[in-house]
Amino acid sequence: MKLKEKARQLKMDIPALFLSLRSSETPVVAKILAGITVAYALSPIDFIPDFIPVLGYLDDIVLLPALIALTIKFIPEETFARYRKESEEMWSKGKPEKWYYAIPIVLIWLLIIWLIVRAVFF
Repeated sequence: MKLKEKARQLKMDIPALFLSLRSSETPVVAKILAGITVAYALSPIDFIPDFIPVLGYLDDIVLLPALIALTIKFIPEETFARYRKESEEMWSKGKPEKWYYAIPIVLIWLLIIWLIVRAVFF
């Protein structure tokens, strides 16, 4: 599999992991790992900031695919294949329109920022 194909597959796997979170067929361990993986993929904050040359992008190149691969191992093949297909259908229509899925992530980051400001200034 070439690099472009792997990147495209990664683009499909993240929404598929999110969709597998709601499945009753997905084991609890896989749901926890999928939640961590999706949150990390959507998070604007990385373990290693991107402005650090070379190392900044290393976590995006190594850590995220590793988390995805680990999570997929815990999900039954039939279940993940179904959600991968659903993810591909969703992306074939263009970018997903369900932007409101980002609301919990934004709220969590606003809470974190508020707690930091409160700790520093009050």
